[in-house]
Amino acid sequence: MKIALIGYGKMGQAIEAIATAKGHEVVHRIDLNTQHLLEKEHLGQADVAIEFTTPETAYSNILKCFAANVPVVVGTTGWLDKLPDIKARCLEQHQGFLYASNFSIGVNIFFEINKRLAELMATQPQYDLQMEEIHHTQKKDAPSGTAITLAEQILEKVNRKTGWVNQESSQPQELSIISRRINPAPGTHTVHYTSAIDDITITHTAHSREGFAAGAVIAAEWLNGKKGIFTMKDVLDL
Repeated sequence: MKIALIGYGKMGQAIEAIATAKGHEVVHRIDLNTQHLLEKEHLGQADVAIEFTTPETAYSNILKCFAANVPVVVGTTGWLDKLPDIKARCLEQHQGFLYASNFSIGVNIFFEINKRLAELMATQPQYDLQMEEIHHTQKKDAPSGTAITLAEQILEKVNRKTGWVNQESSQPQELSIISRRINPAPGTHTVHYTSAIDDITITHTAHSREGFAAGAVIAAEWLNGKKGIFTMKDVLDL
């Protein structure tokens, strides 16, 4: 499989190492100095693109992949106000698009645990809940895309919470997400349920970027040759 890496920072380099070890070929490494490779004549050489850049550039990068008829795996977070438009364009142009707030297999299993726990706790109003996420100081957005996914899953099930806020809140209807930026933390996400009687806490802690990078390569392998809109739930059959 021929891969175009859009974004060649630490994550892009980790993805390249895993992809190369699996026998894939990275045909383009696109960063601020090689933006010209995002044009159709260059991108079209790839079977699939993997996009990890910034909230400001992700939307444009995805559209360029569509224009080049190259399916794209996107891990950039912080741009989801434009996701409905991207989905519409994907379907209109018969392209392949896979977005995940987190590609780690462990995190995606954690998402399923979070949904089930929220469903069980929906009928237990004696428990309040709060979230915390910890990332390295170079993390561009807060809260993280993973934390937002977790929060939205909870809000779908727990009616006593009507929305999330990125701070500690004294309002009982608000779900607090506390964001901390500490080096060299690659990512920890925790959901706390607390009552006067006991606490229930679930946590996922990443030890390195390898889990995210490996999941992105698995997603690219799965997306290659497909048309439509997908998530890691499709890749992992969850």
